[in-house]
Amino acid sequence: MARQPTDVTDRSGPPGAAPPAHGGTGVSSDEVFQVETHGIDPIPDEDRHGSAKDLFWLWFGSNLTFTYVINGALAVGFGLSFWQATTTVVIGGLTFFVISAAGLSGIRTGTATLVISRASFGVLGNFPAGLLNWVVSIGYTIVNTVVGTLALEALLADLGLRGGGDTARALALVITLAVTFAVAMWGHATVQFAERWMAYVLAAGFGVLLVFLLPGADTGAASGGSAGFSGWTLAFVVMLAGPFSYLPMPADYTRYLPRDTSLRSITWSGALGGLISSLALGVAGVAAATQADMTDAVAGVEKLLPGWFRPVFLLLVLGGSVTNSILTLYSSSLNLQVLGIPWSRARAIIVSVAVTALGSLAALFLVDFTESLLSFLSLLIIVFAPWGGVFLADMLIRRCRYDTRSLHAGRGGAYWYRGGFHPAGMTALAAGMAFAALTCDSELWTGPLVAPLGGGDLTLLGSVVSALVYWVLARRALVAAPADS
Repeated sequence: MARQPTDVTDRSGPPGAAPPAHGGTGVSSDEVFQVETHGIDPIPDEDRHGSAKDLFWLWFGSNLTFTYVINGALAVGFGLSFWQATTTVVIGGLTFFVISAAGLSGIRTGTATLVISRASFGVLGNFPAGLLNWVVSIGYTIVNTVVGTLALEALLADLGLRGGGDTARALALVITLAVTFAVAMWGHATVQFAERWMAYVLAAGFGVLLVFLLPGADTGAASGGSAGFSGWTLAFVVMLAGPFSYLPMPADYTRYLPRDTSLRSITWSGALGGLISSLALGVAGVAAATQADMTDAVAGVEKLLPGWFRPVFLLLVLGGSVTNSILTLYSSSLNLQVLGIPWSRARAIIVSVAVTALGSLAALFLVDFTESLLSFLSLLIIVFAPWGGVFLADMLIRRCRYDTRSLHAGRGGAYWYRGGFHPAGMTALAAGMAFAALTCDSELWTGPLVAPLGGGDLTLLGSVVSALVYWVLARRALVAAPADS
């Protein structure tokens, strides 16, 4: 495979790509409560601002979501004891060190993660991953919106809202969507501002929740005996899939940081944010599952709380759903630009909001497809685990240095490769997906190797397989772009 040049002549955007939106106005293009003017276009030095500590609040706030309580409860449901389940929670939280470190690519290039992954797969080869990531982002936004809506509906009922039924549910949905949309629509600076201030409130509330749940936890052996290989692997899939789903996003939130921001600072700041919140709520879920039936997680936790705390608890569920949805909705608007929609980020997000609203309406009023949607989203780990392996391996090989102009160039650019596809990246992706599909154990698909492996789900190891294959195929062919590119 020939070494790819770093000097390009075609600097035009790929077909359908959004044009640069920079208007030479300095940091005013990214101010709180003003619509962000940048999209996936490279952020120029004069618009760079902020510091690594901003990432702590971003990842801390966005991960103060009830989902981690559910994940902790699931680990106990798989047969793990309190301490065994807590171990999986800790390991899952440590994954944020990898996610946060991947944000260095955003500092180096000033653009979004799914633009940078064009270097791994080629401009056209990157398209399927961009499309699937948009689907995943919208899917999780729908799930969080539904959870937040139901929590707000219950809160409104507690407050004595007359009428109830569909009227209260519709009102709750409108409020939940409106808050999420408003913050994500304003853009990067407002997202960071909202995540920080919501984190203050949510952290205090969830801290009180821990005080109620931890003292009664049964820290003895698992009630069902040893979890076995299957239980352990399923627990790890649940714990790691959450953080891993963020891998297509970190550069979205580091692209505004100054170029001299260090890898160490962003890694520790972002990782500690995600680790602390996911660990605290994961352990809360583990503790609750040793004391109550968590088939309905919200109802299960409510039984362990004093009556006066119920409204606060429902607000915590709502707030956590909104903070997570803000992040996924914002990134989804950048994804649409990567897919070639020739609109500004602010206009593109309207498409994501419309799809989220329709999906949420269907889940709340027409059919109960939330569980099926979650099963479908979990199945997509077959694609995203191998995708992540290739992307991270490419970052390591190139030492996180890319030709920024070529990332936004089409035919003739350094990352066009062969007909728009990078053979090494596509081959490694296929190898990882094949391994993941053969070893996946989900409600929608069970791989033929699951039973011979003792019922274990090794889907996430598809990332290791794809990374190793990519390393073998590409390590001698790729070169890092010059430092000033």
